[in-house]
This record gives sequence, structure tokens and C-alpha cells, in this order.
Amino acid sequence: MDIAIVGTGYVGLVTGTCFAESGTNVTCIDINEEKIESLKKGIMPIYEPGLRELAIRNMDLGRLKFSTRLVDVLDDVDIVFSAVGTPSDEDGSADLKYVLDVARTIGQNMNKHLVVVTKSTVPVGTAKKVRNTIQSELDKRGVNIQFDVASNPEFLKEGAAIKDFMSPERVVIGTDSETAEALMARLYKPFMLNSYRVIFMDVASAEMTKYAANAMLATRISFMNEIANLCEKVGANVSQVRKGIASDSRIGSKFLYPGCGYGGSCFPKDVKALIHTAHENDCSLHVVEAVEAVNEKQKHILFKKLVGHYGDISKLKGQRIAVWGLSFKPETDDLREAPSLILIDELLSAGCKVKVYDPISMPEVKPKLGDSVEYSKDMYDAVLDADALIIVTEWKEFRVPAWGVIAKAMQGNVIIDGRNIYDAKELKENKFIYYMIGKKID
Repeated sequence: MDIAIVGTGYVGLVTGTCFAESGTNVTCIDINEEKIESLKKGIMPIYEPGLRELAIRNMDLGRLKFSTRLVDVLDDVDIVFSAVGTPSDEDGSADLKYVLDVARTIGQNMNKHLVVVTKSTVPVGTAKKVRNTIQSELDKRGVNIQFDVASNPEFLKEGAAIKDFMSPERVVIGTDSETAEALMARLYKPFMLNSYRVIFMDVASAEMTKYAANAMLATRISFMNEIANLCEKVGANVSQVRKGIASDSRIGSKFLYPGCGYGGSCFPKDVKALIHTAHENDCSLHVVEAVEAVNEKQKHILFKKLVGHYGDISKLKGQRIAVWGLSFKPETDDLREAPSLILIDELLSAGCKVKVYDPISMPEVKPKLGDSVEYSKDMYDAVLDADALIIVTEWKEFRVPAWGVIAKAMQGNVIIDGRNIYDAKELKENKFIYYMIGKKID
């Protein structure tokens, strides 16, 4: 089977590479010529474990190609995936400009039956807009060509996207066409040999499933953050509370870890878009709106703890603060909606001197922060002469630091752990003043 994927961002590149690995001939399309030339050389625009090696392997085998021209492949493919960006507008709605541009190009140039699949996260009703846009262009040409539109939302976790795609928990496909259903089932069959986990449904339900899933996960995070903040007030330990409720099979343990707020390209954008969709349809999602409000507040929790330690924000001026972790989560260089950026902005506004370190995302953060912070060569360099250390992202290399070395390197002894990855007793033994999320340390 031959397919095209428009958009070589996170979703498009992972999707194209994994389909190629299954034996499908894939052409990934992007209008950014520089990006396409880099990809042809094996230079990835994103960091995702295993992606570069898999992409190069399939390029060498001739199954994965890159191009800037969708029109050149439309006569040769059976399916076109639209995986272009859907950024948030100021009102929180998803901007469908790029999605409809792809639809317009297809309608202007297609000459045979195609299945057009929206892979980007899009609001309910987008498939209808895509269908209408394609049909409008066909009408302008005066031609009658049959086509199908389907929805196939992605459920990839950054940092584990290859595994998620190659061994999916489920594949959701929305379509009202038997032809499209048969083609999509054939395309996904190599990933389902041990257990068939493709769920077919109507298009609107498939579009809604993606938003509902992300909103539910975001809800669990914000709920646990609120419980953690209350635990500190009443003297409870949120880690013990989490174990207690996670043992209930109806609840489970996933996405119940308290921290300094969620970020990334999906949860913040999708929660906003779902709220906007509800408002457009004269409906209020009170729970989801609260989830967003809680998360925005939680992103300030680390700075609030630092101020609380010093007693007054004015006393932060001139303090040297080390920050470990910049990306919104481990195993990615994605800084979109990252809590670290809010923290750093607050630290700089308070007059702090900030030194940062992240194993992967340093090249990504430098254009954003410029010379406002100092960049470290490693985690130990970051804490040299620091008055306080704040952990924002729980990279594996931060898990078991040499506390004795850090104690000697630091000027102060304050540790603020935004991900609860350390043993309070061990830090106390090393003479640190330790703050975590959801437990007041004696």
C-alpha cells in the first residue's frame, strides 16, 4: 500500500516512520523545504527515542520518502493523512487553516478515489469541513471523483511514541464508508497481529474521543495536584494518599502523580479547544474548565514555595537558583507550555540569577531565553554556588544524584522538588532543606 502524510511534525513524522516500518510505502510531505532537506539527510526536527534510527533504516530501504509536493504523489497513493498543526487561537479554538489548506490542495489535484484521513487533533465537525472543502474544489473543476473522509486521532505519548504506535492499546477510526474501513483495517493489520484493537465508529465520535481522552487525563493530574496542595495544609502525605486510592481497581495509578502542572502540545491545547467547542454549542464543561484553571495555578507552585522559604519575594533578588529540567516531560525536547518557562520568568522577574540544565532541550530553550539565564554543561555544573536547586522535569539522570557532591558545590542548601522523586530522609541527612509537592517536611 502507498500512502502520503502531510505534515512532518511530531505526529506526522512518527506516524510515517512507523507505517514504513510495517512495510507500507510512505511519502511524508511538508512545505518547509529546509526541513525536508534535513530529513532526507537523517536530521530529525524533534527528539523522540528511536525515531532517527527507524527513519534512516526505512529511508535506506526505500519505504520512507520526503517531499514538498503533495500534488506529485496524489495519483500514486490510496490514503492521504493530514497531520498538520492545529494551533490554538486566542479564544482557545483550534485553528484549522492548515487542515483546510491540505483539503483544498487535494480537491484541486486529485484524479482518483482517495481516503483522506484527519490525523491531527481537530474539533468535532472538522471532517465535514474537510469533505465540503474537497467537494467544493471538485465542483469548481467540474469533475465527479469519489472520495472518503475519515478520522484517525493519535494517542501517542511523547518519549514513548514509537512503542505506542507499534503496539497500540487501541486504534480509533471514524468513518461511514465500507471502502475506507477496509483500507484502514488493512493498513493497521500489521500492528494488530496478536490482538485486534481497532475500534470503528462514526466520525464525530472519533473526533470527540481524542479530546475526551486528553481531558480525562488532564483531569486526573489537576485533581491530584489539588489533593496534594490540601495534603500540605492538613499534614497528610500525598504519596501515601495516592497509593491508597490507586489500589482501587476503579481508579488505578496512572496520571495520579502530583507535580508542578502539565504542559506539552496536547493537554493544554486540547482542553482549551474542548471548552471552546462546548461554548460554541451552548454548553458549559464546568469540570474541564476547573481542570484548566487548576493547572495554570499549579505552574506557579514552585516559585511560591521558594518565596515561602525566604519569607518575602524581595529577598530573592540576587539569589542564585539552579533549575534541573526544562522540557515539559522526560524523553522529549518539547518546551510547549512547559512549567519550567513560567518558573524561570518568575525567577528572573524577582531578580534571581538563574542557571539551567536539561539533557536534551538546551538547544531548544536558548532561542527562547537568550542571555537571560546561564546554561550548564551538566547537572553538577548547574548547582555550583547555587543558593537553591529546583527540579522541574524528572529526567532519569536526576534520580540518584551524588548529594555529597551537590552539598559541597552549592552555596545554599534548599532543594525544591517539583516531581517528588527524592527521599526526604536522605536529603535531611545531607543537611538539605527539602520541599516537595503534597507533603510538609518536618
